[in-house]
Amino acid sequence: MRKTKLIAFAMVLAVILSSTYAKPKKQTKSKGTVPGTAKTAGWTLNTDKPIKLDWYINFSWFARHWGDSMVSKYITDKTGVDINFIVPAGNESEKLNSMIAGDALPDLITIGWWEGQVPMMIDAGLVEPLDELAKKYDPYFFKVANPDKLGWYRQEDGHVYGYPNASYTPTDYANYKGKLTSNETFLVRKDMWEAIGKPNMSTPEGFLKALRAAKAKFPTVNGQPLIPFTTNEFGDTGCSQLQGYLAHFLAIPPEKDGKFVNADLGLTDDPEYIRWMKTLRQAHSEGLIPTDMFVDKRSQIEEKAAQGRYFCMLYQNWDMQAAQHALYARDPNSVYIAVDGPKNSRGDDPTLAGGGIAGWTVTLISKNCKDKARAIQFLSYLISDEGQMDTNFGIEGKTYTMKNGIPELTPEMKKLDSTDKNKQETDVGIMYTYWMLMDTAWQAQWGTEYAPSLGQPQLWTRPYVKSFAAYDGLTLPVGSEEQLIYEDIQRRWGKVLPQLIRAKTEAEFDQIVRDYNKYKKDKGIDKVIAAQSKLMQANKEKLGM
Repeated sequence: MRKTKLIAFAMVLAVILSSTYAKPKKQTKSKGTVPGTAKTAGWTLNTDKPIKLDWYINFSWFARHWGDSMVSKYITDKTGVDINFIVPAGNESEKLNSMIAGDALPDLITIGWWEGQVPMMIDAGLVEPLDELAKKYDPYFFKVANPDKLGWYRQEDGHVYGYPNASYTPTDYANYKGKLTSNETFLVRKDMWEAIGKPNMSTPEGFLKALRAAKAKFPTVNGQPLIPFTTNEFGDTGCSQLQGYLAHFLAIPPEKDGKFVNADLGLTDDPEYIRWMKTLRQAHSEGLIPTDMFVDKRSQIEEKAAQGRYFCMLYQNWDMQAAQHALYARDPNSVYIAVDGPKNSRGDDPTLAGGGIAGWTVTLISKNCKDKARAIQFLSYLISDEGQMDTNFGIEGKTYTMKNGIPELTPEMKKLDSTDKNKQETDVGIMYTYWMLMDTAWQAQWGTEYAPSLGQPQLWTRPYVKSFAAYDGLTLPVGSEEQLIYEDIQRRWGKVLPQLIRAKTEAEFDQIVRDYNKYKKDKGIDKVIAAQSKLMQANKEKLGM
């Protein structure tokens, strides 16, 4: 992995050098596109000029197409912009790195904000400053773009290259207090949990007792073995839910003595975290955690969840939509609900992460874009109130109606969205099927009416939602000593995490922890902590903290 990433970085450096010293490539121009103004959105002036933009989505699981659904056709008819989504068939990094190295980026790129390719593309001069494009082609962009988000993503050169989705500013937390939710949940299958007496699972003893009781009472589900506990998929760098999520349930602060505490490198020096990892080790030793948990990918987890084979899960509840709908259709009492999960020894409430100001993904415009004017104008449309209404609620009179100034999905759309999410997204395309620039904080102003199968886990999180904005974007510079140390430790943690849970004895567990802590120290974890703490302090200054 390290060798591959270094090679990829070397390839990008080659692109930078070639763009610096070679004869400049002729830039594409926006011919015939009418610029917008500060008062008039540019997209409204070019609806009679059809164009098709290629849009790369850096998530191999994204399976939607533009032009199939009612909403995507409606947006194309309205704006004149058609979209061709490009999705990697396999490894996302390999696909994107090859496009970067070959200077072959498509018109638009959507990628997780944390990915190292974001600064790669900016440093290599492969993406356009959105602020410069907006000044030239669509000043209306500055009317609809959130200044706090622009400020967050402004680079040292003063420019903004990407705009986020699912981003929450400090103002959003103030305006929508009590309405925001977290994706972090501890879920139990409702009927099973009730059948064993609704046990308190917030202590190690209660957790283990409940798993034993569930397995004894429900050894099989439709002829398949019950899986008492699972979490998100394991990868080369560990398991996000047994890192960040577990830390939040245990209310472990993300900083200590002014230094950033990175849960993604394993909190193996935190007694509360070790206490619960030993609990998982004990569960595995009793056969309450099968091998499935270490090898299943997201699609397999979702399939087993839809079959109701899990008793409890530390999992991102919003990814359970299809499974919840399937379970509810068979038996409303068999859905998964959120209950108190692991707590620290003091019994403190969890501190669950709400949306951060960095959001989830950022969307960028390539230097190769065939019409940069139309691209920035389309971004302006999508982030505007009108674009948010179209991508979330759809078409007024067909998919939603206005009641007392509040948009409401039609009964037919509500039913379809709650009973067949896949068909809704394929045929209709509402509820942020096209999520690339969704503003979920904007959505909160309308209140959220959840399907019966989905509401409880979301509503359960509301009292515990916290902003972790100061800890967003602590990505170390690609190729720096600290970043290489970080990746080394991450990969080691990816091996250590399953070893801890599979340790045959507590003594073996303790030895693995000692060895890993020594490895971190010897590799230079202190340098990583210092670098990320400096970034954290810069974030606090940006946020006025």
